[in-house]
Order: sequence, then structure tokens, then C-alpha cells
Amino acid sequence: MSQTLYPVSTTHGSTRRPLARALALISAGLLIQQSAPVLAQDDVETLRLPTILVLGENAADVSRQPGAVSLVLLEDLILRQPRSTEEALRAVPGITIKPEEESAIVANIGMRGLSSGDYKTLILEDGVPVAPGLFVGNGRYYNPRIQRMESIEVLKGAASLRYGPSTIGGVINYVTKQPRDGVEVALRAGSWNTQEGTLEVGASSTSGDATFGAIINNVRSDGFLDKGYDTTDIMIKAGMAIGSNQRVSIKYADYSNDANISYRGHFLQEYRNEARNNPAPDDYFLTERRSLDLNHEWDINSTARLNTLIFGSEMFRDYWRYGTNNAASAAAGSWVYTNTLNGNNRAFERFGVDTRLNFEHQLFGMSSEAELGLRYMDEEMDDKTVQATRATPRTGPLGKDTLDTAESFALYAQNRFLLTDTVALTAGLRIEQYEQDRLDRRLNATQNNFVSSDNTEVMPGVGLSWQMSPELQLFGSVYKAFSPSLNGDALNGMQDQQLDAERSVNMEFGMRGANERMTYEFAMFRMDFDNQIIPANSNSQFQVTNGGETLHQGLEFGVGFDLGSGFHLNTNATYVSDAEFRGNRLARNGAITTPDGNRIPYTPEWVANAALEYETGNLRSGLSVHHTGKQYTDVLNTTTLAESTSGFFTGQVPAYTVADLYVVYSVNDQLSLNAAVKNLADKQYIASLRQGVYVGVERSFDVGLRYRF
Repeated sequence: MSQTLYPVSTTHGSTRRPLARALALISAGLLIQQSAPVLAQDDVETLRLPTILVLGENAADVSRQPGAVSLVLLEDLILRQPRSTEEALRAVPGITIKPEEESAIVANIGMRGLSSGDYKTLILEDGVPVAPGLFVGNGRYYNPRIQRMESIEVLKGAASLRYGPSTIGGVINYVTKQPRDGVEVALRAGSWNTQEGTLEVGASSTSGDATFGAIINNVRSDGFLDKGYDTTDIMIKAGMAIGSNQRVSIKYADYSNDANISYRGHFLQEYRNEARNNPAPDDYFLTERRSLDLNHEWDINSTARLNTLIFGSEMFRDYWRYGTNNAASAAAGSWVYTNTLNGNNRAFERFGVDTRLNFEHQLFGMSSEAELGLRYMDEEMDDKTVQATRATPRTGPLGKDTLDTAESFALYAQNRFLLTDTVALTAGLRIEQYEQDRLDRRLNATQNNFVSSDNTEVMPGVGLSWQMSPELQLFGSVYKAFSPSLNGDALNGMQDQQLDAERSVNMEFGMRGANERMTYEFAMFRMDFDNQIIPANSNSQFQVTNGGETLHQGLEFGVGFDLGSGFHLNTNATYVSDAEFRGNRLARNGAITTPDGNRIPYTPEWVANAALEYETGNLRSGLSVHHTGKQYTDVLNTTTLAESTSGFFTGQVPAYTVADLYVVYSVNDQLSLNAAVKNLADKQYIASLRQGVYVGVERSFDVGLRYRF
């Protein structure tokens, strides 16, 4: 099942810094060495490393959330064989995907009528932000590999306030695999000469009090439309118990990617002629990222626990794109490239500390569960553009050289009052203070080379849950959320643009439950913005001003059925009745750029999924169907597909429906075989528009095996 609803009763180049890697390897080695590493005995329970979870570890934790939840489990990932986190999330209620490449190296994920080109949904990995910068630059230049995940948590509603800014849509948390004793090899091959290998190794002490694990993944492919890529991902985790009530863990991740992709797609006639060439054959997207997380968990007593997470990361993204002659391209019906080459190169650094105290207490004579938290984060983005040529690629004068920094402090508190045995009230407050700075290195102090801005946001929230019966729980919440204006917008032109944060008042009401044959969840939602800025990459007309009001509302549901005889049916749908601008949207000069009532780009009215799965003996199989409704690609809601001499394409993308078939067969306890056919009917469709048509991925095949030693 892709959704599980619980019963609620229970010039950066490739320069690498060796410090992070050395520290991770040394620390992991010391942790294991202290406890004489050998494979644990079957009767010894291996230590589970402390990890930030947004939903919790069991059904009771899920029932505490006063908002809609979804959970993608490891068994779902093994069965469905997704190539990426983006593909794994496609079947989750409320989520909209704007696909670009099958590799999803750059992910575009929307939630509940928020544009899938937006960044108003917070994405975490083990509680740490995935985006390279929440304040300095929230582009999704890095997308974790699905091969190292054991689950994906999705949380909506007031409880998401605890985890940071940009939680207007909610929180997505990728949970990485815990170390397991032994060795496992997974191999996969498929269409477009795709070859993938994953090695998992793990060991633990004889007592089970210390553990170590590593996952190494490499995938290389010619890629659909000859958009080739070569990606390597390494994760090392280790941890140990300190006495009987403390645990510490360390996680090091190293990611590198070399992809022959660009923002350019095909012209309309090329798409209609089913062109299968790379429309930007000489453009490259190069990424490297390293991260180090240290997590400490202390069970102070039976009713109090303190968790402290220290995290740091560094990454670069070099994006080399050739210029085009747009007029000549429009006349030719295909991109005509010039000899100029632009390197849009960015490097990021982040350091943060997040500490949370959970405890039970009595307040006003009522049993209560409280969480108090404090987070500090420092971010930096080194932003350069290199003006190269075909004769001198990857080198040239700088067209831009800025340093963006942001420092933020957050304080949050939440208390869950147990009003009765069946009714709980959750009240929370988050205060976020942040300062953003920009330094233009091409200017001197007399040329106004430095600008700064600071803001403070206060976000209250309240939620209610009522366990009406063992099979039915009602829940609801209202809260205020915000997404900060990034440095590039807030400090554009080396001036404080006086941009407000994007703020929204969110409301939600729903029900969920389960019985022996069925699980279900239903939710109605509303997000009312007093200021929303639609990003330029949604094909909208970018403006440096406070944008105006928007309204998002609709409903979502998910239902799972046990049909008997080994058959299971899981369905869900999201209906976004409104995702529109309220009032005329004004440019800085007062001109109307978006009329009142126009729909926000990339917000389909309907998204639906259905999966019929069958299990018998050692065989598991399934057929899933996904539907994305039609959607506008610009704020003017252009209906006719059109090519522009400016390079951007506009129009309404038609609805599309695709089906996938997958099967897993366990030969024995050690060996399993798997196969999948994606886009079974070979549906030709437009996935999205940008500088050209992004073609939906054609029918493809994957075969693979897993062997555990």
C-alpha cells in the first residue's frame, strides 16, 4: 500500500573538504570498536538509532496528530520499485508532482493546491531540511535517493508547526534505513541502458548496544530522451547506547551527480512528432553534497525525553547552460544554440542545532503531553555566474558574485491536553526570528555592496481530536504558517525590498479509522494567504513586490480495502476546488498582472490513485493507476499551448492517466526477484511546460534482484 492509515485505538568545481568525511569515519569506527563488533545473535535486539520522526513509532503516536497523515512503508517501496522519492510520493493524498526527468534529480512537489514549482512544503530527511537553504535559497537542487529510505512520513495540520518554516502545505520526512546485521546486494537494470547497484552492510556488538551500517548506491543511465546521468550516494550510520537511558548516533552522507539535463524541452511540433532526442545536449547539472548529523536521545525518566540534533551540510550545484537565439529557434521549431555558455554556480553551507524536550505533566488538573523546542540555524550561499564560451567552457569572467547569509532562531512549544479519555486539545506556538544579508563582491563599500533585512514571525496553532469509537476518530486544526521571502527576492537589486513573508491561515477537519477489512481517512482543508509570491519557474510574471491574497481549499480521502483471497485495493483522491488569486494582482508600478479569480499555475483540480495488489505464497504483485488533471502553466491562465519568443512556453497542460505494473517473487529467505513496467500503455503526455515541453516518460521496463548474505 502506498498509503497506510493506522487504526487510532491503540567557480566551485569539485573541490572536496575532507574534514566531514574523516570525522564521520573516525567516529563510526570508534563507536563500533568500543564494543567489539561481531554479528549480533538472533536473540539479541539490535539498538535502534535515535531519529527525528514527525508521526511517531506506532499507531498511538499517529492518533495524537490533529491533522491528516500518510505513511509510505518499506514494504511498499520494495513492491512498487520507485526510481525516486518523487515517484514514491506520487500516490500520497494531497501531493502533486510536476515531473521533469524520470531520475527526479530536481524534484517538484506541491501539496493541497500549492504549486508544484513552489517551496511551501517542508521536506526533511531524519528531521533535517533537504533543501540547501530554507532562507538563502530553497531550490530543490538536491533530492535524496529513495534506495536508502525505510519509510516516508507526511504530516499536515497544526502539528507541523514544530518543524520549521515553509510548513504551509505540511511536512514530508524521509526516514533513512536503520543498520541491519549482514550484507545485502540489490541490482537493477532497465530501459535506456539503466544500471543500478546498491550495497548494504551492517554489524553490531554482541550485546546489541552498538551498531554500524552503510549503504552505497550507484546508478547510471543514458536516460529518457538521452538525458544521461551518473549518481553515487553513500550513507554511513553508527550509534551506541550510553548506559541504560541514553543513545547517540552519527550519520554521514555523501552524494554526487553528473546529469545531462536542462530547463529546455521540445518545441510543440517536435513533441507531436514524438521526438526522442535531448533538446539541450550540451547542458549539464552537476551536484555534490556532504552532510553530517549527530543525534542524542536521553530518557530522563519514564515521562520525559530530551532529543538534541546537531546537523551540518555543504553542497555545490554547477549548472552549465548554453544560450539560445530565441527568434531563430521559434522560426526553426527547435532550439538554436549560440556559442555563449553560462555557469549558474552556487555553493551552500549550513549548520544547525535542534533540541526538543518531551514530557508528561499535570496542568489545570488535566493530564498533558508537552513538547518544548529551540532551534538555531546558520546558512550561506555563494552565488556566482561564469560567462564562458564554447571555445573556453567552464571558465570566464564573473557576471555575478554574491554571498547570501541567513541566521535564524526558533522557539516552539506545544501542549496536548487530555480533556477526557477520548478528547484531546493540542495548542502550539512557534516564534521564528531571522536575519538575511547579501554581500556583492563586485562592488565596494561606497557602492552599497551590503544590504540586510530581518523579520520575526509568530505562528499559533490549535488542534482537536475526538475518539468517538474504536473505529472512528475526528480531528481538526487551525494554525498560522509562513514561508520566508528568500534572499534573492528580499534583497534583490541590493535593496531591502520590504517583502513580507508568505503567510497563510490554515484550517482542516477530518476523520479516520479502521476495522478488520478497511482503513480510511478523509479531510477537508483551507489555506488562506494574505501574501503569496508565485515563483518565476512556474512560468509566471516575476515581480519584486508583496503579491496579494490567494485561497486554496478542497478535500482529500484515502481508503484501503482487504478484499480477501490475497487481494487488496487502495484508493485515494484529492479535489482542489479553489487555488486562485483573490483580488487583482499588482506589479510594482500598480499595473494588473493577474486578474482576480485566476487559478494558480500547476494546481490540478483532481489528482487520484488506485492500486490493486495481490499476494499469494512468495509472490506479490500489483497494478497502480495514477491520474493528474489538467492544469494551467501561467498566471494568466492561457488555455492554448503556445511558444514564446522569450523562450517560455504557456498553455493548459491536458490531463493524463498512467498505469504501472510490478511484481516481486521471493525465491527463498535470501533471494528475491523483481520486475516493473512503468507507463504500461505507453501513454504520450505533456508532463509540464517551461522553456519547452517536458515529455512524460514513455513505457519502460526494470528487472532486478536482491540477495542477502
